[in-house]
Amino acid sequence: MIVQYAKRMLSEVDLRMLTRFAYIVGWKGIRSIRKFRKQSKAGRVFPPFVFLSITNACNLRCQGCWVTQASSTESISSAHMDRIIDACKREGSHFFGILGGEPLLHPDFFDIARRHQDCVFQVFSNGTLIDEAVAREMRLCGNITPLISIEGLEETSDERRGGVNVYRKAVEAIEHCSRNRLFTGVASSVCKSNIAEVATGDFVDDMIKRGVHYLWYYIYRPVGAEPSPELVLDKREVSNLRRFMVDIRRTAPILVVDAYWDHEGRALCPAAAGISHHIGPAGYLEPCPPIQFAREDLKNGGDITELITRSGFLERFRETAASATRGCIIMEHPQKLREFMINENAVDTSGRGTALEELRMMQSLPSHDMGDARIPERHWLYRFAKKHWFFGFGAYG
Repeated sequence: MIVQYAKRMLSEVDLRMLTRFAYIVGWKGIRSIRKFRKQSKAGRVFPPFVFLSITNACNLRCQGCWVTQASSTESISSAHMDRIIDACKREGSHFFGILGGEPLLHPDFFDIARRHQDCVFQVFSNGTLIDEAVAREMRLCGNITPLISIEGLEETSDERRGGVNVYRKAVEAIEHCSRNRLFTGVASSVCKSNIAEVATGDFVDDMIKRGVHYLWYYIYRPVGAEPSPELVLDKREVSNLRRFMVDIRRTAPILVVDAYWDHEGRALCPAAAGISHHIGPAGYLEPCPPIQFAREDLKNGGDITELITRSGFLERFRETAASATRGCIIMEHPQKLREFMINENAVDTSGRGTALEELRMMQSLPSHDMGDARIPERHWLYRFAKKHWFFGFGAYG
């Protein structure tokens, strides 16, 4: 599998881009993790991976989406983005997850990416706006990896994403990216309506044939104004998804990413570990993308590094989340999360003004904590990478 994957990367990805990614995501990424690990033991937490939702504008309306498209679009300004990125670089963080809405609706994103050639930007996109010209622009920037959402096959994708011909447009986006030799990923929010379509060997094989280099699976979380809790996976389905990923990693020449389980198969929350946090389109510093509450506003001046590392709100959130569950506090303990936000007098950053009420209405649901039924990684490389580079930083004692 490793040899086949290496051959794919060398023959399918632009060599200049591949070299840059290996240096920034690989070498610099490992150094960033080591720094995080060392400093977090001393109580200073600056996440090595930062997620930026750069706009709330979007051209689709997905089930369970937490982003509210207000009457006036909210976007992080170019100057504010530069301040955030520069602060992160000073801390050794050079990898950014770029979210929306649909991030490609931000008018200045490519200019920002060109200005920060020492960073890599992973763009979470629905794919509908990636045509030949956009894919070519990504290649010219040389530091962008598109992560295109596929939420099932034709009929399921349209239902999940609230659009028409969404699957076809996403597949066409992959083709444009492949022709331009981009390091291309596909993301799937796995739920009841699509698990039988995206968590299969046939789907993985099809993505490989189309030129996809990594798959990112994450479980569906019922949040936002239209949460659709009926789509949440039950415990058996979560176990099936985990087993599928562990098995496919041993055979398929593609990288299979998750952010929910460590090398021993124990559940975890990246926000509880402090390995990643989120900055929303209005500039608020949040625990993670679907938890739309904050105390720190990064757009109104102040030292960004100090605001992040000295955030008592984030520190207490990490402690609360880690003590509540190894899984997802939103899903398993929504009322405890609501109580925490009330006690913290946190700002509702959703743009809806209803985030506390949404938590009040939520019922406890299973997330990804499999307890004693956990399934350890079986491929040695995934075990090594998760153990030493990504997880296991003592958040759970």
